[in-house]
Amino acid sequence: MTILNPWSWLRCLLSALALCGGLAMAQTLPDQAHDQTLGVVNCASSLCHGSIAGWDGSPVVQNEYVVWSRLDKHARAYALLTNAQSRSIAAKLGLPQPAHLSRECVDCHAHHPAASAPKPAPAHSVADGISCEGCHGPAQRWIASHTAPEATHASNIRDGLYPVDQPLARAKLCLSCHFGSSEKYVSHRIMAAGHPRMSFEMETFTNLQPAHFKVDDDYIRRKGNIDGVRIWAIGQAVAVSTQIDILLDPQRGRDGAFPELTLFDCHACHHPMADTRWKPRTAFGKAISPGLVRLNASSMLMLRLILAEIDAPMASRFSNAVLALNEAVAGKGDMRARALDVKALSDEAARMIAVRGLSREQLRSMALALVDDGLSGAYPDYAGAEQAAMALGSVVNTLHKLGQLKSGAALNKGLASIRDVLRYDEAYKPAEFQERLRGFRPLVATPLATR
Repeated sequence: MTILNPWSWLRCLLSALALCGGLAMAQTLPDQAHDQTLGVVNCASSLCHGSIAGWDGSPVVQNEYVVWSRLDKHARAYALLTNAQSRSIAAKLGLPQPAHLSRECVDCHAHHPAASAPKPAPAHSVADGISCEGCHGPAQRWIASHTAPEATHASNIRDGLYPVDQPLARAKLCLSCHFGSSEKYVSHRIMAAGHPRMSFEMETFTNLQPAHFKVDDDYIRRKGNIDGVRIWAIGQAVAVSTQIDILLDPQRGRDGAFPELTLFDCHACHHPMADTRWKPRTAFGKAISPGLVRLNASSMLMLRLILAEIDAPMASRFSNAVLALNEAVAGKGDMRARALDVKALSDEAARMIAVRGLSREQLRSMALALVDDGLSGAYPDYAGAEQAAMALGSVVNTLHKLGQLKSGAALNKGLASIRDVLRYDEAYKPAEFQERLRGFRPLVATPLATR
């Protein structure tokens, strides 16, 4: 699907409904699936996906394995568990085994099927990292049939192929490691032992990895054409929903007498005591009392902005729900009930975005809103500014591709200037971020380029 114009509403609605229809069968993530993992070697033949060069005239490039193994960081994720930093983390946590043998680490650094899943075939090795089946699903049922002349993308999904082309399914998969789930989670203890802070935005991180597919006419015919901004927007909605899941999870939401602190704003605590940061108001309204830790609202800020463009009444309900949740976290109300309110709205938003998309006018308005929210002080915390910067990159890039913004060089220079003040989270100064946004604003406020 492309960004929506009014005339294409019906076509895109039907396409979106078809995509969402397959989602019900794709809720089981690859590591939880009940099919057997066969191993990356089954994809690596030069006659399959291991060709050194792409095949001319083929709807599939055929060099996907080579691109993944040589260029994709997912292929080297397991190897990180054997370095000095990982050994140190495991030792500090008191793990009974080194990192590369501990499920706490391997579950996200490799395709590591759950204990309830069938035992992998001998050819499978966790040393392959996040392998083909880690994203596309265990191949037991689909590997033999997916190349048959009569095979379709829908039939492959029915046979267990995970639909990573569908934004909702992709967000659920990516966030299961890059944010966490009930089964695997980078907790505050793990971060305190030396693991990097988790920071993720689905569209930005997708573009950082080398593509091993091409979106051509054949791809669009079989899978649809989901624009990058829609992937970003759905990713934000799913991130909010996932955050609430962890907050309410009795196993993950608490750590002894404390809540799971990764769900909160890191820099509410990680700053000198002389640097008083409490303010009487937040981006969602009245602030909680001084001295109480704030929830990490970075994705909530993004989702509120998205909803303001596509459903203003829902945006208002979402803002009120987040404010009520913050008050409940501070002891004023039923936290579980308020958290479920936020989750219900974020889940509804994800489904809505999957169907509606965003018009060109909404994209331009959203780009300006990202800047203007920052200028009004909506991003006093580093995490919010970080998400806003990544969002600007996604929205502005799409507008430029559509011919709605001029001078790609000037846009890139402006985005680089904004990112420059975010290089080191502990040195983040909101005033500097606002200054860079102020300089960037004219680039997105200029009249539309000729369509």
